[in-house]
Amino acid sequence: MDTLIKTNKLCKTFSNGGQMQHVLKNIDLEIYEGDFTIIMGASGAGKSTLLYALSGMDKPTLGDIYFAGTEITKKNTDELASFRKENCGFVFQQVYLVDSMSVLDNVMAAGLLINKNRKEVAARAKEILKSVDIEENMWDKFPTQISGGEAQRVGIARALINDPRLVFADEPTGALNSKTGKDVLDTLTNFNNKGQSIVMVTHDITSARRGNRILYVKDGEIAGECILGKYVHGDEDRHRKLNDFLVSMGW
Repeated sequence: MDTLIKTNKLCKTFSNGGQMQHVLKNIDLEIYEGDFTIIMGASGAGKSTLLYALSGMDKPTLGDIYFAGTEITKKNTDELASFRKENCGFVFQQVYLVDSMSVLDNVMAAGLLINKNRKEVAARAKEILKSVDIEENMWDKFPTQISGGEAQRVGIARALINDPRLVFADEPTGALNSKTGKDVLDTLTNFNNKGQSIVMVTHDITSARRGNRILYVKDGEIAGECILGKYVHGDEDRHRKLNDFLVSMGW
């Protein structure tokens, strides 16, 4: 598999009340094209900080990040914004849809950042909304008129409209019940099966099972890695392998 992201001695340090807090420590890591990579770890381990650094949303204190062979750590704020717009999609625990805009317009707004042809963007938005099971009778609704699971699937459509090289997801099922969370995971899995690269932070073992590669972060370092292969529903060996790995990591 081709390497999509490569890091070299990645560090992130914060000052907390005059004390230096080392959140990421000399991380050497590769993320591969087409993978569904899961980042797990205890609260405060540094997993979300790692996600934001990899995506260019946060600058590391030290170290280098290469995205498809291009170093992004030396880019300025405007260059990073352009990089994210052209290469990345984002799905968060809170969807952050604009309440005053319809479902369709929320997705189109992201598409228009790249393509100014409104007709083409509208066609793509409708296509991607259908692919996440948001049908035409919902396109004119506002975010307050749809369920949390539906809103998260709209968020996924928004993340995918510009065909990003990589989708970053930070606890996308954290605010959802088990049924709607499964729908969101099914949506992400379906896109990964079509070749979409995904990096997802989660603390939930049910969500983690969807990944083919699990990275466990402990005290700002990659403490271990588990390769599961492509997700197959009902695979008990997969379930046991992940459980055993997490136990070995002190989960």
